[in-house]
Amino acid sequence: MSSTLPLIARRPTGVGFVQLNNGLWRVTRASGAVLGYVEQVPGGAAVEGHPQRYAAKRLHASGRGFLPVGEFWSFDDAVDCLRFG
Repeated sequence: MSSTLPLIARRPTGVGFVQLNNGLWRVTRASGAVLGYVEQVPGGAAVEGHPQRYAAKRLHASGRGFLPVGEFWSFDDAVDCLRFG
């Protein structure tokens, strides 16, 4: 897994990213409010043009786990799901 943010996600999107570990990012609004998390799917099946999958998830209201939102072929799509979902 890559230890850096995918290049396509480096463009301005109105959100911030904090890398928590190798393959996991916290996604926040400019205000600092946490939107959710994006994680590289380990061993995710690759298809031509998409070498990696990304899972978007939100923290459960109890704070004791994550609720999956979906899996995407691009980091940006996973972030957009959190931004607009």
